[in-house]
Amino acid sequence: MSTTLRINGKRHQVELPGEVPLLWVLRDEVGLTGTKFGCGVAACGACTVHIDGEAVRSCQVALSDVWGDVTTIEGLGTPQAMAAIQKAWVDHQVAQCGYCQSGQIMQAASLLAENPAPSDAEIDEAMQGNLCRCGTYPRIRAAIHAAAKALQEA
Repeated sequence: MSTTLRINGKRHQVELPGEVPLLWVLRDEVGLTGTKFGCGVAACGACTVHIDGEAVRSCQVALSDVWGDVTTIEGLGTPQAMAAIQKAWVDHQVAQCGYCQSGQIMQAASLLAENPAPSDAEIDEAMQGNLCRCGTYPRIRAAIHAAAKALQEA
């Protein structure tokens, strides 16, 4: 099956069966390895990407079900101009092992797009499906608050 996807603003043509998970299309076919495989059942959030701005678990979205533009962690910002959430992550030294962080950042970016000033409870609710085995949840929450503030000031 030939499918054209728009990923991080660029068109990509792939020749794969429609049931292949988006995660493997991104990693194996397109070469965007920032999106991580964690559990394969949408329980950990490591594979979170955006489709038309909505945070989704790419391990559970079939190629044939992709309904819009895909944004991965590589498309969120650049090394020269990090997105506010990425800068806050660095400033608050959120990453410990770092494995889950691309999914955490993508989920947080989606939250801030919907709610520019989330409370602690709203952050906890939005982030509950993203697991961090290192337990950096307090730093994640602080980084989300910092990014929200930076976005409001911009």
